[in-house]
Amino acid sequence: MEKLRCGLAVNVPNYDFKTHKSKLPARKVNPSDVIILEGILVFHDPRVREMMNMKIFVDTDADVRLARRIKRDTVEKGRDIKAVLDQYSKFVKPAFDDFILPTKKYADIIIPRGGDNHVAIDLIVQHISTKLGQHNLCKIYPNLYVIQSTFQIRGMHTLIRDAKTTKHDFIFYSDRLIRLVVEHGLGHLPFKEKQVNTPTGSVYTGVEFCKRLCGISIIRSGESMENALRACCKGIKIGKILIHREGDNGQQLIYHNLPKNVADRNVLLLDPILATGNSAVQAISLLLQKGVQESNIIFLNLISAPQGVHVVCKRFPRIKIVTSEIDFGLNEDFHVIPGMGEFGDRYFGTDDN
Repeated sequence: MEKLRCGLAVNVPNYDFKTHKSKLPARKVNPSDVIILEGILVFHDPRVREMMNMKIFVDTDADVRLARRIKRDTVEKGRDIKAVLDQYSKFVKPAFDDFILPTKKYADIIIPRGGDNHVAIDLIVQHISTKLGQHNLCKIYPNLYVIQSTFQIRGMHTLIRDAKTTKHDFIFYSDRLIRLVVEHGLGHLPFKEKQVNTPTGSVYTGVEFCKRLCGISIIRSGESMENALRACCKGIKIGKILIHREGDNGQQLIYHNLPKNVADRNVLLLDPILATGNSAVQAISLLLQKGVQESNIIFLNLISAPQGVHVVCKRFPRIKIVTSEIDFGLNEDFHVIPGMGEFGDRYFGTDDN
């Protein structure tokens, strides 16, 4: 399984149920986007369970299982029915009750009626298709959200990443992307159902988002995202955190000004670039020290490096990260590659170039 997950082909032994021995040649299994591991004891070993992204227990009536076993063992394995029934009553059924049925508790999904349950199968297929369409990191971290890419989004990224783009255009298209990220982030806030009366006299059942909300920008680049947040959330309170940057390891918190009662609020943390993740870790750690619940923090940025995603998601598995694209990585200067350069300098016009 480890080799298949790493993209390597494996040779799986062929077992002869008539002779009860392995036979040559072994069956070659090539790596794939979806690997299905099937077996009655597949949930027994915790090392195997930890490799799985989805665990399914197919629950079938005992009479159906016995009927299938009789048909399989007599037709495919050449056994007589008396031997099949004797083996079933003495070994198979007791072993199922003692070793297989208890592993049912490890399943994420339990499917009654097996292959005849088309609704359950369709839901599983839909879930797998969704996961295949996500960035690889989203499959690892369920708290990471990359907004769905469109030609418009790719076009805006192309413009703001272009070193020749003017300051005016850089600001214009960055603001458009930031607005999309903010809107997507707001969609992850808690809500409750609310009914209103429309001008036609009808009742509309919708939702109402939480009112205890604030934004926190990581100075200086994070301030570029404040206007989009204010445009979406009228009168929202915005605090600031300044973190001194000296290389990758010399980060030191030197200033913060947070809204009152921040511990009772949902927080949108703003920083357009997630690179090493060190600034984000310090900012989030400060918020936690001030009493903010980890699950109440949504971190918004335009682009993320995989290294930063790993650092933040592993350290804070209950926060949410919303980004518009995940780049390849970091260079020796800890800049995101391909990236867009120093975002703050380009946005605020302090870039020497």
